[in-house]
Order: sequence, then structure tokens, then C-alpha cells
Amino acid sequence: MDLTSQPCSLKDDSINLKVTDHSGTQIDDVDNLKEELEKWKGRLGKAEKQKDDLLLLKLSADQERVQAQDELKKLMDLEEEQYKENMIKKENQERNLAVVKQQNIELQKEIQKLKDDLAAKSSKLSQDFRIKREIPKKKMKFTRMENAESDDTVLNTCCLFHIAAKIPFRLQQRQALLTFEEEDVAQKLIRRGKHTVSLDNGKIELKAVPVTLETGVKFELHVTISGEKINVSEVPDLPIPDEWIRDKIELNFYKSKRGGGEVKDVRYDRRSRTAMITFLKPGVADNCVRCTKHPFYINEKRFMLSVSPSIEKHLEKYQMFSGISKRTILLSGMEEVEEDEESMQDMIEIHFQKPSNGGGEIENIKYVATETKVAYFEEDTENVS
Repeated sequence: MDLTSQPCSLKDDSINLKVTDHSGTQIDDVDNLKEELEKWKGRLGKAEKQKDDLLLLKLSADQERVQAQDELKKLMDLEEEQYKENMIKKENQERNLAVVKQQNIELQKEIQKLKDDLAAKSSKLSQDFRIKREIPKKKMKFTRMENAESDDTVLNTCCLFHIAAKIPFRLQQRQALLTFEEEDVAQKLIRRGKHTVSLDNGKIELKAVPVTLETGVKFELHVTISGEKINVSEVPDLPIPDEWIRDKIELNFYKSKRGGGEVKDVRYDRRSRTAMITFLKPGVADNCVRCTKHPFYINEKRFMLSVSPSIEKHLEKYQMFSGISKRTILLSGMEEVEEDEESMQDMIEIHFQKPSNGGGEIENIKYVATETKVAYFEEDTENVS
């Protein structure tokens, strides 16, 4: 070491060190590092600030996301609830429609069965008995209402229907049926017998004869709609005693808020899952049948009962009659012609409408050219006094 040279100057501030070499030159590396460090500190501060801002934004976004999820869940729950309500309404509508359709089908079956029974009885009577005396000629009447003579008029609605079966008539090919507005016109044409009808390509000779109908049947159908009884169906088949179900049904229809009232009697049949309820006061049954479906609760379970009015039916005054048609004539004896069915029918109608040919106003006409058809006759109500 050179003892004559000046000692080196050392300064320690924990950050900056200045070193002077032996030639007195100062080195600034430490200062440069200090400046670089300050720059990085500034950048670090900005980064920390950006990080804090991002964290705040993330927190806000998370809160908004949670709120959005809650709102979405509420909307989904509401949509699901509305969907369930719509499905329940749709099921109720479909169930009610199915009940109405089933009732219509059952009514049609009952009417058809009644017709079949009547036809069978008529056929059996025709085969088993030879009625020598002339059967009186009867005319059908329209349906009318009838007041009952007993004291139950306040409770029950009684109806009387006069019914006569339609009489079929087989119309063969190249035949025509004409119904006139006036009976005298038809009878004059029948008495005249033969008629000459002009066609586009010539003339044809026709013969007018009365229409011979088969024997018909008529009867009275008495219908009583009860004002104190109702029928209940679709009763649930549950593993509990019949007495309990009967009591539950009585309690269910005892509640006035559902249109019910005090119950007089309940008859329950487990096999058919039906019940007949009789109320004490009139008018309660009418209130109950206004709604075809009634809720029924057992063991915290909800069922739907079908309700319908109690209807009693019976037949009276069943008899046979000989049907006639004084305003209708049958034209036969036609030869095969070139005209089509529609043109032929028009020419027949034109001929028999002219008063000069002994005709008059035609109410109905049907001509059959190549096939056999069935015409049906019913009561001539226009001439009923």
C-alpha cells in the first residue's frame, strides 16, 4: 500500500455507495441502479393499484353474477310454476272434454241399444202375431215438456218424449220419389196413373203409384231429472272400509262453499266406483251438477270426482202403427236413357211442377239411376192438427 496517497472515501447510506478509484474518478453504477429501482417501485405501485382496481371490478362482477343467477333462478321457478299450472289446466280441460265425449258415447250407445231393442221387439211381434184387423194410422209428435201431478214438481224436472222410429223405404234403380207441398196434387197424379215426360232425345212413359211403407213403432219416453239426487263416479278405490269412504263422500258434499248442503243419504258401490247422494233441501243437487268435477281429499291426497244429475227413464204406450205418405208418389217404369242422373231428375221435376201436367210445387225429389238407395220416412208434422 502506498502510504503517501490519499485514503479512499467510503459512504454507506444502505442504498448508495460511491466509490472513487485511485485516480479520483467517481463511479455512478450505484446511482443508476438506484434510479432503476425507483422506476420499478413506481411500476410496482401502478401494478398494485391496477390489481386493486381489478379485484374491485371482479368483486362487483361476482355480485352482479350472483344477482343475475338469483333472478334467473326466480324466472325459471316462475316459468316452471306457470308451466305446471298450464299443464293442470290443460289436464282438467282434457279430462272434462273426455268426460263429455264419454257421456255422449254412452248416450249414443244407450239410444242405439234402445233402437235395437225396439227393432227386435217389432220383428218378434211381426213374426209371432198375425194381426187381422187394420192397424190404426198414427202420426208422430214433437217432444214436449210435461208437468208432473205429484208433489215432486219442485224438486224434479219431468220430460215426456213422443218417439216414432223412422220407416225405411228401398228405392230401386230408375225410380223416383216426389213429395209435393199439397196432398191433393199427389193424389190426383196417382189417380191419373200414367204420365208422359218429355226428354231432350224423346219421351218416356212413367207410372205414378202410392208409396207403400212398412209397419212402424212409437212409444213414450218418460225422463225424470232429480232435483235432490246426484250421481258421483270415479271414486278412488282405496284400501279403507266402505263406511269410511261413504262418510268422506258425505262430508265432502256437505260443505256449502262447494255448493253442497245437508246430506240425507249416500249409497256407495265399490265395484262400480260410484255413489248416489240424496240431499235434504231442494236446489242443492242443481248447484252440485253445475261443476262436473269436484275435489276429493283422503289421507292428504287429492282426487277428482265426476258429478252428474240423477236421471230416471222408462217407456210407456209402446205400439205399432201403419205409416202412410199422402204427399209422396213413386215413379216407376222408366227405361234406360242417355241422360245422366242429375239431368233426368231436373226434367222430371220440371214436368211435375207444371199445373198443366196436373203437378204443383215440389218439396223434395230424388231419382236413382244405377243403384239402390234407402229413403227414410218420418211423421208429416205439417198436417198435424
